[in-house]
Amino acid sequence: MSDPSTTTPDPEPYRIPDGDLDDLASTLAKTMAEVRQHGVILDRLGSEPAPASSALQPTDGVPAAEAAESEQEDGPTSVFILALGGEAYAVELAALSDWVNYLFLPVYGREISTTRPWCAQWHEHPEAVARLHALWLAWQQLTDAEAGLSGPSTWHRDHLDQALVHLRAPDGPFAACTTSPTRPNHRVLATPAPEQLGLAA
Repeated sequence: MSDPSTTTPDPEPYRIPDGDLDDLASTLAKTMAEVRQHGVILDRLGSEPAPASSALQPTDGVPAAEAAESEQEDGPTSVFILALGGEAYAVELAALSDWVNYLFLPVYGREISTTRPWCAQWHEHPEAVARLHALWLAWQQLTDAEAGLSGPSTWHRDHLDQALVHLRAPDGPFAACTTSPTRPNHRVLATPAPEQLGLAA
């Protein structure tokens, strides 16, 4: 019989220095953003239309043109966020928010000023959402290994620089928002009212 007094004590828990916790939290947040991003990509791949060869063949006696029309009625085939609605829009916006908050802003979010405004509630500005989403789509394509070694340079030159000029312009989508972090004031700029065509008396 073994003596219970000679059992091995439980090992001490591993302790992470406080200075390393921020790095660990940042790494975890980036990893979670990447996982969400991969989930969005997998959802897109699963919802892509059938290859062109099968689109040319009639389905159950229905001509190919009619089959294509019915597929278009099922929903948008675009990956652009403004073509999405409901839950698809919410999922895409969440993935975009992760990219903006954990990659874009920490690297490219320069100081806010009246000449370079930014809004913490950017997701409420449709133009900003559209421009940032387009920038993110280009980033996904041009930072992939298949884009080649010049992909990131092309993304900076052709996409990032142009997007920042418009997003952070003094008369851009954030022009009505206060630029002082100590006195936040969020306002969405008014847009032109649609004309009432054919309704004039």
